[in-house]
Amino acid sequence: MKKTLNIISHIARTLLGIVFIFSGVVKMIDPLGTTYKIEDYLKAFGGFFTEFLPLSEAAAMCLIVIEVTLGVCMVLHVKTNWTAWLSFAFYCVMTPLTLYIALTNPVSDCGCFGDAVILTNWQTFWKNIMLMLLVVILLITKKYTRPMWTSPVEAGIAIISIGCTLGFMFWTLNHLPIKDFRPYKIGNNIPELMEYPEDAEPDQYAITFVYQKDGEEQEFTLENYPKNDSSWTFVRQKSELIKKGYEPPIHDFELMSMEYEDMTYDILESEDMVTLVIMYDLAKTDRKHLDKLDAIDEPCYYVTGSGEADIEAFCQETGLEMSRFLSCDPVTLKTIVRANPGVIVLQNGTIIDKYNLKNR
Repeated sequence: MKKTLNIISHIARTLLGIVFIFSGVVKMIDPLGTTYKIEDYLKAFGGFFTEFLPLSEAAAMCLIVIEVTLGVCMVLHVKTNWTAWLSFAFYCVMTPLTLYIALTNPVSDCGCFGDAVILTNWQTFWKNIMLMLLVVILLITKKYTRPMWTSPVEAGIAIISIGCTLGFMFWTLNHLPIKDFRPYKIGNNIPELMEYPEDAEPDQYAITFVYQKDGEEQEFTLENYPKNDSSWTFVRQKSELIKKGYEPPIHDFELMSMEYEDMTYDILESEDMVTLVIMYDLAKTDRKHLDKLDAIDEPCYYVTGSGEADIEAFCQETGLEMSRFLSCDPVTLKTIVRANPGVIVLQNGTIIDKYNLKNR
């Protein structure tokens, strides 16, 4: 019996550890992506939660370190009692939180596996329920698990895991992710990823009409609304998305000049190389390496999500030409490149290079 329970504990610990490692590693590859996701949640919750926005990056790094270290310790059977209880505490927080998120849907993509695996909020909740079951198995069977290492070795494994995770994240933050899970990776053609297939399924909406009669409102559908009954007065129309249709991988790439001219396809259809310097928020843009822009030979545009007044002030501070600025949605810009400023080079709409400006 003890041998069977030991095997069950080993399997549960290994499965849970692999999930922790995978979740942590895909976030570790792209720590800024996790930071942006935490910011999205804090903004969606609103109120006093927005006061914690400056701590988003620190929170992201702490989450990643916890997941990777817990996963490594579980797989290697390090501090089995501690890891079981820490995992229990982790999912005691995450499971009710993901249930609330699934019910309220403040952000559509949970971000629990970064951009590597996209889960809906309900899928994330049920995933956490399954993982909590594994944690309960660990707690029940932990006394049957035999230690594999001495205490100094266990401490060394944990410290090395934490150090390697932090080191890799700091390297990534100063360069770019070694693996790009987003549609704007080198080699991708942006116009092709913006196309809708001929057989693409459109969004489906439930449309209702609100009419009023004798001071009372009533909802009708297209099939039964009082078209020829003048005793009813039309009030408003309502539409509710009931099924999401096809959405191309890139659906929000739009570049506008300072004169509100759409420059999107002028740039995407250019046979010559065009450089886009991405600065999604000028208030957060690193000014230290802007002098490297002088070494760019091909046509160069600066793309930002900041407003016109901020652009004008930024140009006065840095000496950049305001006429070369283009506007784009800041969320799109954060998706394109994980750097501020970051650079992409396009030719015929294909991304042929991508880098952090400080590394040029």
